Amino acid sequence: MNLEIITPDKKVFEGEVDSIILPGKNGQFQLLKDHAPMVSTLLKGDLTYDIKGKTETIIVDGGVLEVSKNRVLVLAEAVI
Repeated sequence: MNLEIITPDKKVFEGEVDSIILPGKNGQFQLLKDHAPMVSTLLKGDLTYDIKGKTETIIVDGGVLEVSKNRVLVLAEAVI
C-alpha cells in the first residue's frame, strides 16, 4: 500500500509499505493492505511502518489519517 506523510511544511515520506502502526485516541492501531476506507485523528506518538522487513519510526505530533484504496494519507501537525 502507498503511504504519504505530509506536514504543513513539507512531504516527509512517500512510498510503498507493508504495514503501518499509528498512535490513535484509544491506543495504537495497525493498517495492512486492503484495509477498509476510514478517517481518524492521530495523537502524538510513534508512527511505525515496515518496508520489506525493515522498520522505520517517525514521531508525529498529532494529525489526521485517511485510508482509501490501499492509499494512506497522514496529515501530521508536525514531525519530531
